[in-house]
This record gives sequence, C-alpha cells and structure tokens, in this order.
Amino acid sequence: MFKFIVVIHAIFFNFISLNIQAAELTVDVIDMTGLPVENAVVYAEPDNPVAMPEASATIEQRGKQFNPLVSVIQTGSDITFPNFDSVRHHVYSFSPAKTFELKLYSGVPTSPVKFDKAGTVVLGCNIHDTMVAFIQVVDTPYFTKSNKLGKALLRDLPNGGYTLKVWHYALAKDKEVVEKKLQVKESQPVVMQVSLKPFILPARK
Repeated sequence: MFKFIVVIHAIFFNFISLNIQAAELTVDVIDMTGLPVENAVVYAEPDNPVAMPEASATIEQRGKQFNPLVSVIQTGSDITFPNFDSVRHHVYSFSPAKTFELKLYSGVPTSPVKFDKAGTVVLGCNIHDTMVAFIQVVDTPYFTKSNKLGKALLRDLPNGGYTLKVWHYALAKDKEVVEKKLQVKESQPVVMQVSLKPFILPARK
C-alpha cells in the first residue's frame, strides 16, 4: 500500500459586476516521495445541487489502446468511441455504473453511449486484453484531472459548501473515492491524504 497527498490552494475572486464570489482551486497531487501523480480525478459536489447541462465526450481507439486513459464526465453525458485502428475492436464494460457492449466494429458507432449513473466505469476490449481505460462519472459540473505535473485546476466555484472528492484508479477498493468537506469562503490550503494499492496497467502497445 502506498499513499499520495492532495494539497489544495484556494484563490478567490470577487466579481463586483455580477455581485458574486467565485473560487479557483489549484490542486497539487503528489505521492509520499514528492513525485507528481497524473490522472487523479478531482471534483467538487456543491451542497446545493446545480443544473447539469448536457455534455459529450470522445474516447478514441488508436494504436490498440484507448485515449485518454482516464476520462471524467457529468452524469447524463454521452461518449462516442471512434475506432481509428485498421483492426476491429469490441468495447465493453461490466461496471455497475454502466454495463454496455459495442460489438466488433470499425470507424464511428452510429450512436454514442449515455452514462446516466455516477460511479467508476472500467473499459476493456474483448479482442485485445491490453486495452483498458477508466471513466469517472460525477454528479457535478466542477471537475478536472491532474496533469503530468500532478496539478489540477477547478475554476469558477461559487461561494458555498462543497464535498471535495478525489479518485484514482489505484485507490484501495474500500475507499474508491476520498472526500473532504470544503467551505468556499476563505483562502487557505486544504490537505487530503489518500491510500493507494499497487496497480500495474497492462502494457499499452
């Protein structure tokens, strides 16, 4: 078991013309040795639910791998799975948050797949065992991922209470999402510590 730390720096802006306050949260995700952690999903769920606009995303199949490795979308969003390889793929998920199959195909499927339940979705290909990807479906429009430097940015958070959540595909199963209450009203750092299990992705050829 190893761990990474989430450090959040809050920067608040007062938009006088709109008479509201909004926060920009810079999130640094690092492991216990100080190295950055990439592809951690960071999202803030407001205490008072907000409208969820329709959205769409794309996960490509190229070079016998999914791209991106990790996606984050709002509940109710559609994802299209174009296959740009010269071979056909059979995309599937058995995850409780979304079970589906796109049987052997090339090109672009005629219809996207709608993800209407929050949770983690693991993708695979029945033909190529090394193909794997992850989708985190969230009940909020305030979400992002950490980059190669371990940095993630949440923009335009209105003043109020939130539950800040962090997910990574190497999280221990009994703590698939780590959370912390956050009040967006003061500029002060917030630190979260998350336990991970060793997780080796299949070789991406």
